[in-house]
Amino acid sequence: MISELLERVHGRTSAADVVLKTDETLSLAFEAGRLKSSSYAQERGVNLRVVVDGRMGFAGSTAEDIEVLVASAFASAGVGEPVRLELPGPEPAPRVLTHYPRAAAASVSQLADLGKLVLSRLTRDGSQVSVNVERSVGSVRVANSNGADTNYDITTVSLSAELTRVQGDDVLIVSDHIAGADLPVEPDLESMVDWMLQRVEWAARAAEARSGALPVCFTPSGTAVLLAPLQLAMQGKSVLQGVSPMGDKKGKVVFDSGFTLVDDPLLDGRSGSRPFDDEAIPSRRLPLIERGRVNGFVYDLETAGRAKVPATGHARRSTFGKPQAAYSNLSIAPGALTFPELLAQIRDGLLVDELLGVGQGNVIGGAFSHPVALAYRVINGEVAGRVKDVAVAGTVYELLKRIAGIGKEVRWMGSVGVPAMVLEGVAVTGK
Repeated sequence: MISELLERVHGRTSAADVVLKTDETLSLAFEAGRLKSSSYAQERGVNLRVVVDGRMGFAGSTAEDIEVLVASAFASAGVGEPVRLELPGPEPAPRVLTHYPRAAAASVSQLADLGKLVLSRLTRDGSQVSVNVERSVGSVRVANSNGADTNYDITTVSLSAELTRVQGDDVLIVSDHIAGADLPVEPDLESMVDWMLQRVEWAARAAEARSGALPVCFTPSGTAVLLAPLQLAMQGKSVLQGVSPMGDKKGKVVFDSGFTLVDDPLLDGRSGSRPFDDEAIPSRRLPLIERGRVNGFVYDLETAGRAKVPATGHARRSTFGKPQAAYSNLSIAPGALTFPELLAQIRDGLLVDELLGVGQGNVIGGAFSHPVALAYRVINGEVAGRVKDVAVAGTVYELLKRIAGIGKEVRWMGSVGVPAMVLEGVAVTGK
């Protein structure tokens, strides 16, 4: 289908490319100690982009009506924005493991056993546990009018778990998830379960948090509030629009020297890995921030052309949308401290695990003020108990200049990998 599409538009466009994606997903849901439901979904979608008279148009379809797809793409180009695309030619793609045969061939019974293992380990009297297991098998093929034509296969297995405990008017919710291209091994599942149970155990004791500018340890889950502004600020599109606080900081040291942020699509077995992006540009590791210094931004072909810089190989496109720059495997580099050593940095402060309202408001500005969903008081390096009715606030760009410690263990939550971090001077308020 891809070859025929490119043949149909040959000679009528200055540039054209096509991406074809397939996906088969099996989902299992467990509740109350048993398999509650299962579902199966199959998708196949093609996206065609053309440049006609200097204007870009695109169209997508889950059917195989080539005439309709071509006509829709040309109609879109008739009202599209002016653009200059320099499509890549044929290039060798780097090697990276994105498909594991044993994950692709895993039976429903094998996947169910993963869910049952986690369910049995988490089940406690007075608590409700839900577990979801999902396995996807798919493929990506990208080709263009400049001769590029490349493809790869994908497997993804994810497992999420949530434990809920209700005692009177107090509700405790602890959750976690793991994902990768291969089936998770038992030690990884045990590690996830142990971390969830540790948080439940800490929550059995109540503590009062004091207000003020305090040291706060953010768990990997809690770092979402720190990463969200950076994910927007390090987008080339945000720089072009003039809304990124990092736009004029390239080459400058902005953060603590211990802070490094990297996007790496070439990590074997990670769920965001890929040998090339959705515009057929070979993937490469991209340090966005190195030892506190702003190093670069992510671009697709369109935004790179407008910025007059090379594309970074970060384009992603859905069936019905145009390519957009997107991260692959985004991670904060680990530090040197174990988790107990991190907590030892705190004389009196908080351990923050979950926040409410992350992603709302002017995220790219970096300022945040969120009530905590799950947090603990830390006194002299020890967790004293769970705190409630507390909010934390600060400005991410300022707090990342005051890093007291970074954990040596990076926890991967899907395609985002982060260690725990201790930041100084986080504003804490309580009722």
